[in-house]
Amino acid sequence: MVIVLTSYCGAERRPRRGYNTQMSSLTPSQTIGPFFRVLVPERGALVMAAPEALGTRITVTGKVLDGSGAGVPDALVELWQANAEEDWNHLDDSSGSIQAATLWRFGRISTDAEGRFTFETVKPGSVPGPDNEAQAPHLVVGVFARGLLTRLVTRIYFGDESANVEDPILRCVPADRRRTLIAERRDERYHLDIVLQGERETVFFDV
Repeated sequence: MVIVLTSYCGAERRPRRGYNTQMSSLTPSQTIGPFFRVLVPERGALVMAAPEALGTRITVTGKVLDGSGAGVPDALVELWQANAEEDWNHLDDSSGSIQAATLWRFGRISTDAEGRFTFETVKPGSVPGPDNEAQAPHLVVGVFARGLLTRLVTRIYFGDESANVEDPILRCVPADRRRTLIAERRDERYHLDIVLQGERETVFFDV
């Protein structure tokens, strides 16, 4: 499912064109994968925060799964986040602050042979959303993979955040689908799988 965010909560829902595992009719110029290992040689895990970065350190794990539940071994996962002080990264940030120097608020990693990924970072703060409403802490995620003709965009929220109830973007998502965006806490880590299609398909946003 794709949530089309028209003025955010003026959202409409439409089915997404399915993840296509049969690529015989597409040439490399028509699909966006799997060409990631040359420029992104690291696979499986990425550290985005230096030891001295401010905030609560977290680890987020998951898998990119196809419609049959198999891991996608050559997907590319991108992550954007605010820092613990509720600021997004931007080109005009010349403050030289410890946050700017020690937290890389954008990261990119290839999945491993089982489709797994791991990000080590700090928990983001709350940032303003539609009509300046506070959003619950979250990570913005982009996914590229074999058979996709465009990047998929989703979010990762944290299951232990009470602010999720009032998040303006989560409120746009049908209640029975919100679980596809909320990471569970397991063994001191957050875990959420990204499912490209099928009954458990992750909610993606048309932004």
